[in-house]
Amino acid sequence: MSTDTRPVPELDPEAVEQWRSEGAELVELLTRAQRAVGGLAAVRLGPTPTVLVTDPEAVQHVLGRHPDRYVKRSHRARMLVGDGVLSASGDAWKRQRRLLQAQFTGPGMRRYEQRIAAAARRTADRWEGYRRSGEVFDVGEEMRRFALDTVWRALTGLPLDDRTDHELRSVERVVAAMPKLPTDAADARDAVAGDLARVDAVAHAAIEAARSAGPDAEPGVLRVLLEAGDRFPEYTDTLIRDELVTLLVAGHETTATTLTWLFLLLDRHPGARTADPQALVSETLRLYPSAWLLPRHAVEDDVVAGHRITAGTDVLVCPYLTHRDPALWPDPERFDPARFAPGSERPGHLGAYVPFGLGARACLGTQFALRETTALLELLLPAGTVEFRARPAGAAYSITVRPDGPTPAVLRRGTGAVRGVTSPHRDPSDR
Repeated sequence: MSTDTRPVPELDPEAVEQWRSEGAELVELLTRAQRAVGGLAAVRLGPTPTVLVTDPEAVQHVLGRHPDRYVKRSHRARMLVGDGVLSASGDAWKRQRRLLQAQFTGPGMRRYEQRIAAAARRTADRWEGYRRSGEVFDVGEEMRRFALDTVWRALTGLPLDDRTDHELRSVERVVAAMPKLPTDAADARDAVAGDLARVDAVAHAAIEAARSAGPDAEPGVLRVLLEAGDRFPEYTDTLIRDELVTLLVAGHETTATTLTWLFLLLDRHPGARTADPQALVSETLRLYPSAWLLPRHAVEDDVVAGHRITAGTDVLVCPYLTHRDPALWPDPERFDPARFAPGSERPGHLGAYVPFGLGARACLGTQFALRETTALLELLLPAGTVEFRARPAGAAYSITVRPDGPTPAVLRRGTGAVRGVTSPHRDPSDR
């Protein structure tokens, strides 16, 4: 290691103690660290050295250039997703990623276009009913149902039925409970045992249905996994269950959250409704990236931007803060889809915008997620204006950054009148 490197500057330990005494969110401490120290900041969170990474060059170094030096350890969602591709590592992860990658990129995506379109039409039909009746509906619930319907069609070839929808609410309850679960793995599983059992029942029923379906049945990703089980001994029913649940979690939670934030932001900025749907999605993902925090673990000594990272350090890459850095994004708290319009100027560094991660472990469903969000918006935005009857109290920082509360609304022709979303951070819609 070069002798002219220096240690990562550290956030004042008194700031950490103040954070602990206040019981504030982790995002508040990380924000303090970035503002006080910069894009590489050491933070004493416990006995293990921890470094926050928000500088785009450092983000690219950790996620893009050297994923072998900065690895994922046991994922917090492991109790739910088991050994699925989200939590797998090493050679097992490479095999699982390779099998699934082909399903969600390039030619593989074309087989899902009609299923995405069908799920979007189903949602648009419900919204037309809400518009005609004036019925109050929950936007977050609608987006959850759409995203789950879409991914269920991709997995099984079948539309989501009411019973399966009801049972799969167990997935969301487990995800929402994770930040508050006991640190001991066995105790954590016990705390959500009922919901995990319901998830298992749905997954195994889907596996058996796909296995017994005839050759004329609609193929899906689940069929691909079962065929892999015929060829590779590692693809047991347990691993197929884990992959199925992983795709359910990753395939609907992030999409539903993004779309919910998008409609909340449009409520405060109705003029943005004329923007291209893709620009709307991209700007929403800048403010609320699919994964707001990407934990990694340094397995060897390294140098990042002239600073020493020692083996054994926990590294927290935080797209949420990188995307709100005023050095990269002028007036970063402002919701401005024009940032992503054709020909607009954006930060030139690859690490400055990473809503789906970066490098080998970037989200494999990125193309699928972008396609389903734009497909839905192309139908819903012309249908009317969402007027919120109440707004979330703030944001909840878990696997995703979710609106913390219900989102009741009505659908009207014309311009909405109710304004507002607040957040523990100053929300970009506060302007």
